[in-house]
Amino acid sequence: MTEQLLDRALVEEATKKSGLIWVRSGGVPAPEAPGAEAPTRALWHVWHDGAACLVGDGPGEQPLPGLVDGGDAVVVVRSKDKGGRLAAWTAKVVELAPGSPAWEATVAELKGKRLNAPDGEEMPARWARECRVLRLEPRAGTLPLPDGSLAAAPVPSPATTRQPIPAAVPRLLFRKRGRRR
Repeated sequence: MTEQLLDRALVEEATKKSGLIWVRSGGVPAPEAPGAEAPTRALWHVWHDGAACLVGDGPGEQPLPGLVDGGDAVVVVRSKDKGGRLAAWTAKVVELAPGSPAWEATVAELKGKRLNAPDGEEMPARWARECRVLRLEPRAGTLPLPDGSLAAAPVPSPATTRQPIPAAVPRLLFRKRGRRR
């Protein structure tokens, strides 16, 4: 019982303090088929009422692929200062109905943390029309952290800006300035 309480406290504190969590839809990965897992996504969230709350799947919002109401997810929490893994836990995905009291309370928390929103005060109405608001409710215990780096190529996104640098940039950055006498 004490171990479960400690795990719950670790999940809550680590997730509250981290501005970013890594989420993969589905349950615990199967060691016999590691390539069959869903991609892991970095998602911003808010810890509210005992769960990590997310908004997404709408224009200008983060994608939430594979996260379905009643499904499972694996959440990895990183350290805010060092970026390393602190804890991993399984969650039940719960989609909140727009306009419900739980949705209103969750959106109030999410709205305060949403950075660079294009529509300011109209954001909750847009979320109700075009987005999904999810709760990732922790299940019992934490998962063991794996050995190794688990580094993977980034998931393809239209947000990439990778282009060759212009030829003039190195000259502008590294030119020597003459000394004045």
